[in-house]
Amino acid sequence: MEMDEVKKELEKLDQNKAPIYEALQTFRQMRVVPFDVPGHKHGRGNPELTEFLGKQCVAVDVNSMKPLDNLCHPTSVIREAEILAADAFGAAHAFLMVGGTTSSVQSMVLATCKRGDKIILPRNVHRSVINALVLCGAVPVYVNPEVDHRLGISLGMQREQVEKAIRENPDATAVLVNNPTYYGVCSDLKAIVKMAHAAGMYCLADEAHGTHFYFGAGMPISAMEAGADMAAVSMHKSGGSLTQSSLLLLGPNVNAGYVRQIINLTQTTSGSYLLMSSLDISRRNLALRGREVFSKVVSMAEYAREEINAIGGYYAFGKELINGNSIFNFDPTKLSIHTREIGLAGIEVYDILRDEYDIQIEFGDIGNILAYLSIGDRPQELERLVSALAEIRRRYQKDHSGLLNQEYIDPVVVASPQEAFYAPKKSVPLRQSEGCVCSEFVMCYPPGIPILAPGERITADILDYIEYAKEKGCSMTGPEDPDILHLNVLV
Repeated sequence: MEMDEVKKELEKLDQNKAPIYEALQTFRQMRVVPFDVPGHKHGRGNPELTEFLGKQCVAVDVNSMKPLDNLCHPTSVIREAEILAADAFGAAHAFLMVGGTTSSVQSMVLATCKRGDKIILPRNVHRSVINALVLCGAVPVYVNPEVDHRLGISLGMQREQVEKAIRENPDATAVLVNNPTYYGVCSDLKAIVKMAHAAGMYCLADEAHGTHFYFGAGMPISAMEAGADMAAVSMHKSGGSLTQSSLLLLGPNVNAGYVRQIINLTQTTSGSYLLMSSLDISRRNLALRGREVFSKVVSMAEYAREEINAIGGYYAFGKELINGNSIFNFDPTKLSIHTREIGLAGIEVYDILRDEYDIQIEFGDIGNILAYLSIGDRPQELERLVSALAEIRRRYQKDHSGLLNQEYIDPVVVASPQEAFYAPKKSVPLRQSEGCVCSEFVMCYPPGIPILAPGERITADILDYIEYAKEKGCSMTGPEDPDILHLNVLV
């Protein structure tokens, strides 16, 4: 779209509008006879599905058509929804994404890196980032994050480490930052953007867990406000849209037409109108009510932190961790709780909460749990969580000696992810893989941060971690062998 067209569109913006939702409402009232896909024909062909999801839902599970626009090349209602999303998030352009934030993250990397290019990033990235390197052949330059040894978690990127990586790799094309990490830790994004731009590099932000930064008062800075070039925003996490729906935001110095081409390389040509309308409605909700709603979420999280810390044994950490660099800021909505002092791994507390108290939290790892708070939470559920944690401590507390606490192990990178993934390989028993170079991923999911990625050396510490995490009940994913008794290594 030419800049003049964009200005005309911006002049008539109204955040009360939801153009995709409105077009679907009109379509529903038209009683169109469907001789197109999907084959369930407004639900008539699949009565069990219609009964399960409801006629309202399946009736708008439709295909692209002239009145409803086309996600691959939008010219009407989807384009209007994108312009409204860009305005709400302070971006130059926004894309509606129906392949999850994985698709948004990969589009950022594929749009800025090609085979052999270097990209500077922290190693505690989601697997989608390294997947993108497998696809495009770019080479990672890792800024190994500092670790909080009490909590066992990896932190943000230190300014000095980013500056050093940029100085030593002036040919890198981009710097990628988590904003925030799964645990709520933020790097000094504004300073990193400035350093990247001074070196002629793009700055990309994985904001899978930072949707609310754009709407809450007193939140850490958002990627667009910090001047980042692209940001992957997971609307379905804290923004309230349907699972698998996401946004990709662009700053003013990125060619939106080229990014659209990159997106269309991998994203479906049959975009789900259920997902797109959920993005449209959720954007409207956040634009109109986001600040009010997220202030309540922050208040609930602060209350829960105080109550949980008063129990004893647990540590619900927050802004007191801020050190101005590797923890430049902290997401106040994140209810991250260290459990090791009561003698239980986080995943053990996760299992007890689910199996005995019918409470489903986001994840548990070997030292911590995360209760994900967002726009749909209520104080009474938090009271139930606090009570359950107090009871778990009383019933299950034991000596914590012997528990592992380190969540992050610095990798030894031997080959690029793409080289290792596609190289000749062989399967060996887990313990016999020590010293070999891994050709696949190993991770606990969630959070989906690889313990091992293709091209990394397998060490005794990593094998100890994998066996310990399996023993404690972490959900391990990635390898070809689903039981993770064997690993694929380079021949």
